Amino acid sequence: MADRAVTANAPLFEALIVPHRSLTRRGLIWIVAAVSGLSLLIGARFWMMGAWPVLPFSMAESALVLIMLRLNIRQARAREVLILSDTELTIARTEPSGRQRRKTLPAGWLSVALEEREGRVPRLTLHGHGIHEEIGRVLGEDAKRDLATRLRAALYRARNPVFDNPQLRE
Repeated sequence: MADRAVTANAPLFEALIVPHRSLTRRGLIWIVAAVSGLSLLIGARFWMMGAWPVLPFSMAESALVLIMLRLNIRQARAREVLILSDTELTIARTEPSGRQRRKTLPAGWLSVALEEREGRVPRLTLHGHGIHEEIGRVLGEDAKRDLATRLRAALYRARNPVFDNPQLRE
């Protein structure tokens, strides 16, 4: 009986959705060093030519670039985890600030839809009785289509289990 309880709660499908970031920490250090160094060299050059007001503007410009890089890295901390069990789909979201939210939806009536939008990445949504939830906002078009296909198949398997009855085997 204990084995049955364990398998009843075992996930049928799991997906981790994270924003795509191709810049590594080492690459980030190189970019910060390059932007800061070039900004300082340009500002110093103009200061030596007598155009000293260029130096503060050059430093402000590089500070703005560094702030934007910091915001980009902060956004990369966002996570979305989908866990489908026999009876429910749990969506656990972690915001860039670290705040976590969890939403549980009944799996019995859920359907997956890709809402096509002209010239834009389609929207991936879950629909059910009074439920309309968008998932995978950070994914590209191919990744959303793949996730939709896999989630549809997992929901089908959850609704149509295959029972192995040894008495019916020949």
